[in-house]
Amino acid sequence: MTTPSEPGHGRLDPSLNAIMSERRQLINLAYRLLGSLADAEDVVQETYARWYAMPRQQQDAIESPGAWLTRVASRICLDLLGSARARRERYVGEWVPEPLPDRTEWIGG
Repeated sequence: MTTPSEPGHGRLDPSLNAIMSERRQLINLAYRLLGSLADAEDVVQETYARWYAMPRQQQDAIESPGAWLTRVASRICLDLLGSARARRERYVGEWVPEPLPDRTEWIGG
């Protein structure tokens, strides 16, 4: 992936290498948090989308792009984990109580 620093100039964006070198670390972080490589790759993609959605002046104002990317990726992971927990806690259908063991199981065990 190459991005020119200015349209029409043949130079590469010097910050691109710094940003893309964080990719492996971000995938590792997201995989450790989520436990799924597909979800981890989605998180990293979303993180880069947020980075490139920012205006250039805002990107230049960030002192440590790697730290910013790590922070954003971890927040996206935590949001995914929170929404997954909420989905698991929501019970669909009629509530059915837990089955009780037979009296013979109570006496024997």
